[in-house]
Amino acid sequence: MSPLHAGTYETTVETRSIDPEFRATTLSRFDRTCPVSGVDHPALLDVAHVLSWSEYPDHRGDLRNVVPLSKTHHAAFDRGFFTVDSEYRIRVNPEFETESSLLRETIVEQAGREVATLDGRISAQYLRKHNGPLDWV
Repeated sequence: MSPLHAGTYETTVETRSIDPEFRATTLSRFDRTCPVSGVDHPALLDVAHVLSWSEYPDHRGDLRNVVPLSKTHHAAFDRGFFTVDSEYRIRVNPEFETESSLLRETIVEQAGREVATLDGRISAQYLRKHNGPLDWV
């Protein structure tokens, strides 16, 4: 086997600019806790957009379009492993399989659970639009 290589390179990157107050407001609206997993450490929480940042630029700063999710749950949400329906219940992609006890406990076994803290804070209309392309919802 040939040796693996690790190095550095120079690149130009486009980064997102978000007012720190927007993040702080989003986290405080949910008591600095991911409503899906219960993760409560701010450094492990992302501000997740229901309607994607890239496809819906007019909704980027809309508080009804964001929810703090743990980094793992944010990735799972964006990849369609689970979603939340317009009744604020967790829906799990039937093709999502995992051996992870964490993901089984916080996603798979939560199918159908109402996430009451989202009601009135996240737009049901945005959730319907987000879920439209998901053929399993």
